[in-house]
Amino acid sequence: MAPSDGVDAPQVSPAPTELGEADLLRRAAAASDLSFTISDPRQPDNPLVWVNPAFEQVTGYRAEDVLGSNCRFLQGPDTDPAAIARMREAVRTGRTVAETVLNHRKDGTAFWNQVVISPITDAAGEVTHFVGIQADVTARVTAELAREAAMDAVQADRARLLLLARVSDGLARSLDYAAAVSRLAETLVSEMADWGLVAAFDERGRVERLHVATSDPATIEIARRLEELAPTWVTHAPAVQAARRADADPVPTPYRVDVASLPQRTTPEQLELLDRLGVGTALVIPLLARGRSLGVAALVRRPGEEFDPEHVVTAGHLAHRAGLGLDNARLYERERTSALALQQGLLSQVPEIEGLDIAATYLPALHPAEVGGDWFDVLPLRDGSTGLAVGDVVGHDMRAAASMGQLRSVLRSYAWDGAPTGTVIERLDDLVRGLGMADVATCVYLRLLDGEVEYTRAGHPAPMLVLPDGEVRELDGGLRTPVGLARLTDETAGARATMPVGSTLVAYSDGLVESRDRPLRDGIEALRAALTQLPPGADAQKVRDHLVAALLGPQQDDDVCLLVVRRPG
Repeated sequence: MAPSDGVDAPQVSPAPTELGEADLLRRAAAASDLSFTISDPRQPDNPLVWVNPAFEQVTGYRAEDVLGSNCRFLQGPDTDPAAIARMREAVRTGRTVAETVLNHRKDGTAFWNQVVISPITDAAGEVTHFVGIQADVTARVTAELAREAAMDAVQADRARLLLLARVSDGLARSLDYAAAVSRLAETLVSEMADWGLVAAFDERGRVERLHVATSDPATIEIARRLEELAPTWVTHAPAVQAARRADADPVPTPYRVDVASLPQRTTPEQLELLDRLGVGTALVIPLLARGRSLGVAALVRRPGEEFDPEHVVTAGHLAHRAGLGLDNARLYERERTSALALQQGLLSQVPEIEGLDIAATYLPALHPAEVGGDWFDVLPLRDGSTGLAVGDVVGHDMRAAASMGQLRSVLRSYAWDGAPTGTVIERLDDLVRGLGMADVATCVYLRLLDGEVEYTRAGHPAPMLVLPDGEVRELDGGLRTPVGLARLTDETAGARATMPVGSTLVAYSDGLVESRDRPLRDGIEALRAALTQLPPGADAQKVRDHLVAALLGPQQDDDVCLLVVRRPG
């Protein structure tokens, strides 16, 4: 309607709802803080045909700089090619895609760009343009990367501590020196290398223990053969010689093995085996303990493979810890060897006694760190009787072995004149408690004369008597407190039993019947059962061997003394 005064009315801007939809969207995109772009896939290389001011602000590029160009100019050498490939494939197939990529501004500074690209289609469903929305998410991504880096560092520290704990635990449980060397090599190689070795040297610089380990089961036999050969291929290696010096750097550095020089310091067979295992990069770790170099651990990667930097750091932490563990195992082995030599020297040889068939054995525990105070003795006494003793000093060390020798000598001296068994044990106990010769000991002392057995047990398991008809009797009388403990009553009396011709007497220490998996009472019943199954006509030696086979398994926990006495028919 025209105005009444005949003057044209002023021009009024249309309401927002009266704007065209396309124009409204364009104005909204131009006013947005988000970066908007439009490209035209119908033109060669899908160039940009429009960008909003936010794009110019974020990237530093002016519209006139970029229109007509594909937006790949934002990419740089550190942009993830996999992400770009996914975006390119989505554009090719007309799909919406979202990625976060590292882009670069006009001045070269990098920023993390969260990109969403969506197709625009016409009425016929054909793609006419692509709209790109970009957001600078550098702060968020940087925070996430820092958090991930911190988590990676925590995980790396945790993995290192777990490996160090495995090494320490393995060495603590392998106090056998050779087993400790083998376990250390296997653990390190399984975690850090294709193959490797641990070599321990003696005071003269000679290899006294060597184990070659491999992570590939197909090369185990190669490693075993290399281990059997003379260790010159180890001792002549320059890196090993450097690591063996007292001032060796405990933080090792990976190095390329000089393969060309190997023929000069290896035999043809050694060189062939090394070539089959693969020699590329090596890492030699000095094993240090108590101010000296105990040996080396050498880890090897095949050609083309490299060490994880985290493994190199871990190797430096291993130098002292692994060396100290090996040194402890070496010291334990030497102490055990000395104690066993002392113990074996103190045990008597079984004498031949007319009318008796006797067999005995001492079996040390399989645990390499322990040596006990078990002993046996057979005494031809002055009055014609025969004294028999089996004892066990509490403890598993040199003190126990030495105390065992003292107790055995004292018992012999008190038994020589044929005194009653209770009297012999009482005198032994008085001397032990008076002089502090041992902490606590158990023993059984028996005296045989004309088919009669007198015996006293000082806290010791009861001997077994197998009668000629196969009946098994437990000699459970004559019990008193162990040697070294205060007596509660007068305990000098012993007990007696008849041992007819054809009978077999078995005395033993508790290691024969008791273990971690078998209580003492169950073990005694197992002994009784084994005695009922003796081979017909078995002599003392066969009885001894039968009992050892029936009662002792592969994991023997304690020392064992076994004494078998028969009165042959």
